[in-house]
Amino acid sequence: MSLAEHAGIVILAFVAGALPFGLLVSRLFYHTDISKEGSGNIGAANVLRTLGRPAGALVLLLDAAKGFGPTFLAMDRVGIGLALAAGFAAIAGHCYSPFLRGKGGKGVATELGVLFALAWPAGAVFVGVWIVTVIACGYASVGSLVASLSSIATLWLFGGGWAALYAAVVVALIAWRHRENLRRLRTGRENRLIGPSRSASNPGGLP
Repeated sequence: MSLAEHAGIVILAFVAGALPFGLLVSRLFYHTDISKEGSGNIGAANVLRTLGRPAGALVLLLDAAKGFGPTFLAMDRVGIGLALAAGFAAIAGHCYSPFLRGKGGKGVATELGVLFALAWPAGAVFVGVWIVTVIACGYASVGSLVASLSSIATLWLFGGGWAALYAAVVVALIAWRHRENLRRLRTGRENRLIGPSRSASNPGGLP
């Protein structure tokens, strides 16, 4: 493939990642604007808390698919180098969507799709770590951060050093996108995905 074709795949990945499925699902099927409900985030966790399980599952699948598709295409056509670039472009598009004037989600579901395209065991570990962490603490944000950290080790194992470096950069981006969640965790105001609200059980914040 030519350099122009490589660039085209990366641009396609960014545009696919930028599609705000959370917003589209909330408007088309629930006649509401998810960016004005709950935490205001367009991702699957806020959709789940606000609109219920079917909506949350649909947004999760769509956001994961827009990471999986371009990354899988790049991996199949060229190899892991272009796949890593396409995967990062998809996540960046989700986080900073031009369709939302540079705003967007946290990138976690899109990262999940990218991981399954790069190495499905890494995606499976991500899911397992997320589930165990959320069950243990109740917070989707903590589960997302811990699961993202696990991808550094799994991609190093299944994809090598460059894949692990890619994962580290993605972890930094996702941590930055979760900075408000981290502030709320410190003050006890973070929304739980499961269990009682933190503010009710511990007004003073985390122990």
